[in-house]
Amino acid sequence: MSKIWRASGVFKKMKRTFRFNRELLAEKDSHVREKVFSELGSRHRVKRKDITINEVKEIKPEEVTNIDLRKILGLETEFE
Repeated sequence: MSKIWRASGVFKKMKRTFRFNRELLAEKDSHVREKVFSELGSRHRVKRKDITINEVKEIKPEEVTNIDLRKILGLETEFE
């Protein structure tokens, strides 16, 4: 059974620092970290050494803010 996780941290690109927060479904903490590295590297062309994940914590379904994830969990419907 997948759990809901929130990962937050920073990444550096071209001498600038950007913050991020990601909410993901995963089995365990290490899977979340791998997915964050993969997505940020792919989308922003950032190397793993330039990504710092400060916190990965498990959250309750009610705490999810990502609308797409809320729809997957059945907390939001298309017709509200």
